[in-house]
Amino acid sequence: MIGLSAALLAAVVFASSVGPVHVPFERTVSIMLTKLHINTGTPFSERELLVVSQVRWPRVLTGAMVGAALGISGAAMQGVFRNPLVEPGYAGVSSGAATGAVCALFFGWSQIGRWALPLSAFIGAVVAVLAIMVVWRASRSKSIATLLLLGIGVNALLSALINMMVASSSNDQELRSIIFWLQGGLEARTWDHVRLIAIPIAAGCLLTVAFGRRLNMMLLGDDQAASSGVNVRRTRYILLALASLMTGSAVAVSGIIGFVGLVVPHIIRLITGPDHRFLLPASALGGAIFLVLADVVSRTVLQPVTLQAGVVCACIGAPLFIALILRSRQGGAGP
Repeated sequence: MIGLSAALLAAVVFASSVGPVHVPFERTVSIMLTKLHINTGTPFSERELLVVSQVRWPRVLTGAMVGAALGISGAAMQGVFRNPLVEPGYAGVSSGAATGAVCALFFGWSQIGRWALPLSAFIGAVVAVLAIMVVWRASRSKSIATLLLLGIGVNALLSALINMMVASSSNDQELRSIIFWLQGGLEARTWDHVRLIAIPIAAGCLLTVAFGRRLNMMLLGDDQAASSGVNVRRTRYILLALASLMTGSAVAVSGIIGFVGLVVPHIIRLITGPDHRFLLPASALGGAIFLVLADVVSRTVLQPVTLQAGVVCACIGAPLFIALILRSRQGGAGP
């Protein structure tokens, strides 16, 4: 945990320094400490102060919080479903948020105000999750596999609706805006975006970590967990609600960013083991590091062309995930 915290701090400093306007690392650290009213004696220009504090920090901090939300949500949902291949999008959160955002762009709601798009995305995520939970409860099924199948079905339905709106888009600008948002990115993030997601993501992370011991018990099976005093149904509802809150908040400001909630918990599990008391907070830190560094790659690797952070995450995450699967298969091939 100490190592991951130090790595996250180093990633934030690195991401705040590199870019078209290079700022030396020591000056970035000096700017950070100056904001904390600590004078280091290292001089920096007004231009460097403006670039770091008003342009890069909001983007870096937004990426760190989005990555933390996706990482810890992925770890929690893999524990809830007892399936290491589950990610936050399986519960309909990402597709619901995507549908809400695409509706805002398609019907022109995004022109009402700057918060119309993220608000529409968040509402879409909430509606999708509530619909899945209502149907699951109405089915009177206690099987977690049924919930997973409902999520997959709703994802397919919402993806079809998105494709219909994309196919019937009236102009190229609208179409580009929709595709740009669906790819996920952190461009033009401001301090307003940081303030918008800071409270729900921070509160969601803290509350989710508090369920680490109960998640450990649920890994043994519902009956074993219930006999140990865990209210399995209520715990499952709370964890799904927290994961939906964090993922919906993240997707509302970043668009669809995949593989963070799938790959990061796998990598962290190899380091910390399966104990959710450590896996959950470590996945939050790992997700933050992963997305911050992916965003650095997105804006530096092909300068002056800027890639989407979601595209970079997919390009990095997919090979990593394949390698992890091959490694696990080889590890389980013995007697």
